[in-house]
Amino acid sequence: ISDIPVSYVAAFIALSSAFSLIAAFTAQYGFGLSPCYLCLMQRVPFAINILLGGLAVWKPNNIGRPLVSLAGLAFLVNSGIAAYHSGVERKWWTGLSGCTTPDMSGSIEDLLKRIQETDVVRCDEIPWSMFGLSMANYNVFFCLGLGMLCLGFIVFTRRIPAR
Repeated sequence: ISDIPVSYVAAFIALSSAFSLIAAFTAQYGFGLSPCYLCLMQRVPFAINILLGGLAVWKPNNIGRPLVSLAGLAFLVNSGIAAYHSGVERKWWTGLSGCTTPDMSGSIEDLLKRIQETDVVRCDEIPWSMFGLSMANYNVFFCLGLGMLCLGFIVFTRRIPAR
């Protein structure tokens, strides 16, 4: 592990994040699984990590290691968001106000119009599962593992030139 160049790790970060977003968009547009607010929040760290990984591949000797560290933290944040989402799905705690209830302000006519025009996707329902686990459940473990790999790489490797 000590001989792995930071540019390889950075490429892995960018590619794994890109494939994660591709999987999310495939579920959404290919299989009709509309994302809830917490699902959309989980996409943000992946997008950030595509940028961080790409920058670290481009400039591995200058800023590669700090960017890999930031990517590791972004993966851990994503794991935290997914853990929170998992708890909301399992009804262990309540979700954010936008996740489970509509905006009730305005007149009754305004409210009815918003309800009719809005495709409500609740965060506290599991639209898809495999082996009893939802996509948010899998994302907890996936991002926790990637975050630990990134930070472990930084802690347990020495500075070596990029290839």
